[in-house]
Amino acid sequence: MQGDSAGITARHLPRAPGRDDSGGGDAAAVPPASWPRRSVGTFLGCLTALLGFLHFLVVGTALGPFLLWPPTRTSALGIVMAGARRLTALERMRRAVFFGDGFPEHYKASDRKILRYLAVRSYTGLLCGVVLGLLGVGIVLAGLLVRGTAQGSLRWDELLMQVLLGSVLLFLDVQGLRSLAALDARIARECFGPSERELLERRIHELATSRAAVVQAVDAERRRIERDLHDGIQQRLVALGMLLGRARRGRGPEQADALLRQAHEESRDILAELREVTWRIYPSALDSLGLEEALGGVSERCGIPVRTEFDVGGPLPQPVETAAYFVVSESVTNAAKHSGATAVSVRVVLREGVLTVRVQDNGKGGANPAGGGLSGLRSRTAALDGVLRVDSPEGGPTTITAELPCA
Repeated sequence: MQGDSAGITARHLPRAPGRDDSGGGDAAAVPPASWPRRSVGTFLGCLTALLGFLHFLVVGTALGPFLLWPPTRTSALGIVMAGARRLTALERMRRAVFFGDGFPEHYKASDRKILRYLAVRSYTGLLCGVVLGLLGVGIVLAGLLVRGTAQGSLRWDELLMQVLLGSVLLFLDVQGLRSLAALDARIARECFGPSERELLERRIHELATSRAAVVQAVDAERRRIERDLHDGIQQRLVALGMLLGRARRGRGPEQADALLRQAHEESRDILAELREVTWRIYPSALDSLGLEEALGGVSERCGIPVRTEFDVGGPLPQPVETAAYFVVSESVTNAAKHSGATAVSVRVVLREGVLTVRVQDNGKGGANPAGGGLSGLRSRTAALDGVLRVDSPEGGPTTITAELPCA
């Protein structure tokens, strides 16, 4: 029996903002098993289903009165669940060995889910045994039909009717096996890992969390821009206006020339600061020159040496380019301002549809992952179903790694 269970593996869900991906929450995906192995697993499934049926029949009958009496119900249910968990562990091993299924290692199903799975598994397994038995009978009858045809004991109209009837029954038998295989895979996935409903609820929760974090990060960025404009550029413009006013009211040419020279220098500083603010809002080089050139601009504006390694063989989605740029820009800026680093290395690599951005400095370490800048980067990467990891022990070095899916 082949069914559609070969592709059932533990789903790798996008992580919510702030969640570290260390710890191996999901089992690694196992390659699909061959059809002979799945056929053996199907036959064994009929036997394990019989064990489950006997467990319910014998243990349920023996402990029935104790299950109905409240004072002994808990102890009796514990005995039932002990056997049910052993049988369920056997079923999980069968699915893993013969069907190549991978399930979350640390997922623990509830007692109710285990009993439901074992009951449905017993029914479907025994029904599968019946269908396989009918298939075996059909094979025997097909052999008898071939022998009768070879001996000439069947007329052509009888042979045609037998072939037509056998083909219909074979089609129904195979379809029944495929449906039972699909049901077996589905109930195993619901018991040994999160169900479809649980996956959907988890995904909705992660999307809601990610959206709220993005909105919060956008608001924080707007406040920072307003602060930069108000406390920096606006104050400089006021000072520039005062210089020009003093130059206009100057009593002598020398004084006016000195004030104009000072005003000219002030205007150049204002232009440089305005350009810096606009680059932090959105670098225009991303649209005109691409990510590699934009990262080169980050290196040029940094006060410490930045070594950049860029290994991207194809085009990147625009949101991924933007997120990668801000990860590098924010990380390099933090290293230059707060870590006391003397060198920063940046590595951007595209492998198997995932863009990995790694920024490392030789500073004193101790970066706070919950700080405003890093939490904003985590929200930005999480909005793209990406992951941001911060490794910054005391004494350094600080390593910031972002993984951004490009699919």
